[in-house]
Formats: sequence, structure tokens, C-alpha cells
Amino acid sequence: MTRSLLLRSCAAACLLAACITAAAADAQSARVNPLTVQSDLPFQAPRFDRIQDSDYQPAIERGIAEQAAEMTRIANDPAAPTFDNTIVAMERSGRILDRAAQAFSAVVGANTNPTLDKVQEAVAPKLAAHSDSIFLNPRLFARVKSLYDRRAALKLTPEQAQVLDITYNNFIHAGAKLSAADQAKLRVLNGKLSTLETAFQQKLLAAAKGGALVVDDKARLAGLDEAQIAAAGQAAQERGLTGKYLLPLQNTTQQPMLQSLTDRATRQALFDASWNRAEHGDANDTRATIVQLADLRAQKAQLLGYPNYAAYVLYDQMAKTPQAAKAFMQRLIPATAAEQKREAAEIQKVITANGGDFALKPWDWDRYAEMVRKAKYDLDENEVKPYFEIDRVLRDGVFYAANQLYGLTFKERKDLPVYQPDVRVFTVYDQDGSELGVMYFDYWKRDNKNGGAWMSNFVGQSKLLGTKPVIYNVANFTKPAPGQPALISFDDVTTMFHEFGHALHGLFANQTYPTVSGTNTARDWVEFPSQFNEHWALDPKVLANYAKDYRTGAPMPAALVTKVKNAAKFNQGYALGELIASAMLDQDWHSLPASAGPQDVDAFEAKSLAAMGLDTADVPPRYRSSYFLHIWANGYSAGYYAYLWTQMLDNDAYAWFEKHGGMTRANGQRFRDMILSKGHSEDYGPMFRAFYGKDPDIGPMLEDRGLASSAN
Repeated sequence: MTRSLLLRSCAAACLLAACITAAAADAQSARVNPLTVQSDLPFQAPRFDRIQDSDYQPAIERGIAEQAAEMTRIANDPAAPTFDNTIVAMERSGRILDRAAQAFSAVVGANTNPTLDKVQEAVAPKLAAHSDSIFLNPRLFARVKSLYDRRAALKLTPEQAQVLDITYNNFIHAGAKLSAADQAKLRVLNGKLSTLETAFQQKLLAAAKGGALVVDDKARLAGLDEAQIAAAGQAAQERGLTGKYLLPLQNTTQQPMLQSLTDRATRQALFDASWNRAEHGDANDTRATIVQLADLRAQKAQLLGYPNYAAYVLYDQMAKTPQAAKAFMQRLIPATAAEQKREAAEIQKVITANGGDFALKPWDWDRYAEMVRKAKYDLDENEVKPYFEIDRVLRDGVFYAANQLYGLTFKERKDLPVYQPDVRVFTVYDQDGSELGVMYFDYWKRDNKNGGAWMSNFVGQSKLLGTKPVIYNVANFTKPAPGQPALISFDDVTTMFHEFGHALHGLFANQTYPTVSGTNTARDWVEFPSQFNEHWALDPKVLANYAKDYRTGAPMPAALVTKVKNAAKFNQGYALGELIASAMLDQDWHSLPASAGPQDVDAFEAKSLAAMGLDTADVPPRYRSSYFLHIWANGYSAGYYAYLWTQMLDNDAYAWFEKHGGMTRANGQRFRDMILSKGHSEDYGPMFRAFYGKDPDIGPMLEDRGLASSAN
């Protein structure tokens, strides 16, 4: 090739490259952000095959701008306020924002990365400011108030009346009646709180990852089975720690491996890693963030006319007041404390009998409680696990129970894109064969996933919007090493039933308006369907259908089934005590008046725990202040008691089922019609009384936990 030809060739190549680059840029600029348009997938499922990390922030910001404009039009409408031109118009607003925020919330919670973390930091204060711009809009509030004041003459349906009542009270609760000066203060407080809540979540995720216990010597893992050791080796290898073993932290204080580890030093190291995960004085220490959150929340409550943040939060819950929530828990403490004392003495005897010359500590409890359980019930957790293969539990347990109670059927589908390869998707069919909704399941633990388990929606149900529910369940089960069976514990089985109970609440939603649809309910109501659904994990008919040996398909022997059921009431002083301790700690943090000022986190926590009347030395709270994600970032502030309150409701409801024939389609339909399909279209007290026949009581709850005799 001559030099002139070479130059012409290079020039042509450069021109071609420039054209390609320009075309790519034009294509990118012409690309439609998939979050800003309605998905063309079935059920409007998210287009995760097209959504890029860079799409979330612009979509959320565009959604904020769009809804702000919609609200301005509603507020400035020259026509007199009507339910349709004000309330219905508000219910229709914010479609882009809802679509983008729902997808983003799911991904940042379950599959985050540094890019998404930065997006979360950027949009959190913008979302808080947007909420304020709606609820602190005087013209908009004037329209809502006009309708509320004339509500008796509007001839509204019961659901419409409920939506109007909730909307009006939401405005009041958000500060609509404050002076302009106080509203300005509130906007500042809300912005700071949203930023701090995001910071807490991100710090805790990093702290949990960094707090994992790394073990050099396999001998220190004595007591774990080969599958668990292989998983620990795999987890270490994934972090570049070749030849080591890594035990990642679960979100709770106690860690699953403490039950099996025989080396006491390893147990203590794992417990300490959990207990101190967010208290190392480094960038991921959450205590300074907690101090600011508690103080700012108290200030916000005072500004809005409440004595403390707990009173501010509980105004529309079933319990209504912090005093009622605390009084309920205090009724549980005597029986729980007595059982804790008995359990601790029993465990100490086993420690001594096994040659231990040490006093019981929290890192010993699960190990030696398991010995007590084996001795009393002849039950070995490792003997049970082969009967709980996760896919069979899902299909033949969770799905089967839903079929027997409600007539539902499920079909896995591979055509809907997911945000992470392990996620599975199913279409849910109603009793008449019609499509009810779609379910996503994301069960395996990842370092970039928040701890715990949860349910939420990608798409909410609404007749007004013409949408059916698209729901997801997330958990943090330990993924088996390649080639190993996917076996889970009975606690994990219970978690699957629990989260699917939330899903049923969403799937059966049958409301016109989004505000009252599905799980848009009070914290001390929303956990009722989920905890109620746990009962079916041990129902004889259901258990026999899914508890089968993964190697042979043989059902769990009757004798082992009896052991599992008998053992279900074991260690309830501990199980209930750790929940009460966390719930009371939550109430104490959020009962602080604004005048109390910033607190020393560790001193405050120690004082709170000491005053409870429980054995919090041997039975620490399920969540310590510094890693209590529920109350500092997940919306359960002053509401963690809800798990206990709704246990009362779910045990009452299950007692009703037992009295009326147990698992039957008729009973399931009644529960669906009277509870699961109602959302917040009715008030909680009358709704529960209509089903149960009277107000809730703690008797069945104590009976279910084997504590009824301790209460006498």
C-alpha cells in the first residue's frame, strides 16, 4: 500500500469512527428512559432488560416535576372542589414518580452498587421536599378541607369517604395547619431527616459487610456441616480471601451459626462481630447518625404539637397511642421474664453437665439451647434440614397452602426480565383461572443486599388506574456452594410463609384508590396477614406436602413431625424476649421529648434495657440501636411493637380458624373477603371485630408460645 493510499484509508477510518461515535451519541440522546413510560410488559412489570443505573435519578426527578405540575393544576383549578377534580385527580397523579421510585426502592434495597447509593443520596432530600410541596400547599389543602368539611353531604361511597378522611388527616399530620414560619422549619427538618435515614442505611450495609467474621483455620468452624463450611469458603473466595472462611452477618443480633459452632472462642468472636458491627468509630459507625435522627424526630414532633415522636407516629395506628403500645407489651413481660429465667437455668445446667466451667453468655445460648431441645424433644436441626429444599418448600408448601385456602395456582415464567439472575418470577392465577398478579422471589443473601426479609410492590393494585399487583418477596438465606442442595432451616421456611402472607395481602387488594389499596395500612395491621400465614407451615396437610427428603422424596417421618411441632414452642422466653426488648427500645428512643437533647447511644440503650424487667444480659435485643434498620431507615420508627401486636391479632384469627374447621376453602375465603382484600378501606378495629367476633386479646398468643401457664 502506498503512503497516499494509507493516509486516505486512515482518514476514512477516522471519519467512520467519528460517524459511529456521533450516531451512538444521537442514539443515546434519542433513547427513551424506560422508567418514564408505561411498561409494555404484562402487568406493567418493570423493564429491567432496558433500565440502566443512570435511568433512575432522571426518571425520579422528572416524576417529581410532573407530579408537582399536576398538583399545581389541581390546587389552582378555578372550579369548585369536588371529589373527582381534587381527590381523584390527586390519586391519579405521579405515575412516572411511582413507577421509578418503586423500581429504584427494590433495586437499591436488594442489589445496590456505588452508583445507586449516590442516586439514593441525591434523591432522598428531593423526595422529602416534594412531599412537603404537596402537603404544605395552602391552596391544595383548602380544597381538601372544603370537601372534608362538607363530607356528610357529598354522598360518597364508604371507600371514597375513607380516602377523603385519610387524605385530610395526612395533610394535617404533615403540617398543613402550621404557620408559614413553622412550615419552613418543618421543610428543613424533613430534608435533614431524609438525608440521615439514607446515610444510616448505607453505613449499616457497609458495616454489616465489613463486620463479617473471617476465619483462617477450618478447625475453628467445628460443628458446622460440610455444606456450611463450603459456603463459608465460597463466601471468602468471592471476596478474594483464598484459603479462608467467611461467616457473613445476618441483620439480627444472634447469628444462625452460633447454634452449631462448638468452639466457644469462635462463637464469641461471631457474636461480638454482630453486636459491635456498627460501633467501631470508623466511617460506618452509625451512632452519631442515630443521635441526630432521634433529636430531629423529637423536634419535628414538638413542632407538630405532639409530646414526642412516638405519639406523632401512632396517631393513626390500631394502638393509637404510645401508652397503649407499651401497656400491651408490659402485659407480656411477666410471663416472658419468668420463662427466660427458667430457660437460662435449664441451659446453665446443660453447660455444667457438658463440662463447661463458665457462666451462660449470649453467644452460648443458641448452642446449649439446641442441646436442651435435642434432649427434650430428640430433635436435631441437621436431621430436619434435608426435608426443607427451598424449591419444594415454595411450590409444595407456600403455594400449596395458598391453593388450599384461596384456590390460587402459580406458573413460573422466564419472559419477564429481572434485576438479578437469582430472581424468579411467577404468574398468580385466581380461583377462577384469571390472572391475579405477578410475584418475584429473591431469596439468597448478597453483600449488596440489605439484611432481613421484606415484601413490596413494583406495581400496586388500583381499579382507578387499571393496574393489577406486581409484588416481590426478598430474603437473606445462605446460598449453597455450587453442587450443594439448596436446603434451608425451619426458621427460613417460616420466613417464606411470612413474606408470602404480605404478598397475599397485596395480591388480594380490591380497591379503587391507591391510597387504601393492599398493604397501605398501619404498621400494627400490616404484619397481621404475614404472621397469620406462618401458621400454615406446620399445618399437617401442608407440612406433609412439602417436608420431603430431597434425596429420596420420602415424607418426613411422623415421629420427626411430632418432634418439630413439639419443639415449636421451645425457647419462647428468648424468642419473645428479644422482640419485646427491641420494641421497648424503639419506644424509648422515640418517646424522648425535644427538650431531652442529644443522647449518648450506648448509655441510653443500657439504661433502657435495664429498666425493662427482662433478662437482657442473657437475651439481648433482636436489634441493637446501632443496627436497628427497621426504626432508623425502614419506616418502623415507634412501630416495631407492631410485630408483637399483630402476633396477638394473628393468633386470635388462627384460634378462630381452629374453632371453625381449620384449613378449608370456606374459611380461607372468609379471611380473604373480610381481611386480606380490604386494604385500609375500613377502620382496623371494626374490621377485626367483624372477623373475630370481639376485640383482640393476648390469650391465644400466650397459648401459642406455650406461655399461658407462666402468665397465671
